[in-house]
Amino acid sequence: MQVPPDTKEFAINMSNTRHWAPPVKRYIDECPAGKEGPRGKDFNMRWVASMVADVHRILTRGGIFMYPWDKREPDKPGKLRLLYEANPMSFLIEQAGGAATNGTQRILDITPGKLHERVSVVLGSKNEVERVTAYHRDAA
Repeated sequence: MQVPPDTKEFAINMSNTRHWAPPVKRYIDECPAGKEGPRGKDFNMRWVASMVADVHRILTRGGIFMYPWDKREPDKPGKLRLLYEANPMSFLIEQAGGAATNGTQRILDITPGKLHERVSVVLGSKNEVERVTAYHRDAA
């Protein structure tokens, strides 16, 4: 099983748009702009609201899943738990040729500091994850 390096599908909870950091907004704003936009291709949004279901879809046909940090709780680095949500899904995605970051760092390289530590998640097709990570780097 291989995750295609490129995709035309993204999964994110669009109801939180106003709370995202600028790099996430930049990436998501490019997707619905379609062929006329900066990406030059049409994207479809998929959001099951279940990480396992979204990751299954990415494993079978590619895509990117994002559960980013948002400004509603600025002291929390994300919503998903590193040890038992982000790490297992990141491992599966990477084994299939995809990538997984928190926006700046590879998820599997993050040393857990506590049992229920939270983290932002960007995972899926490698080229899309790298694009989002680059946008975070550019903003820093």
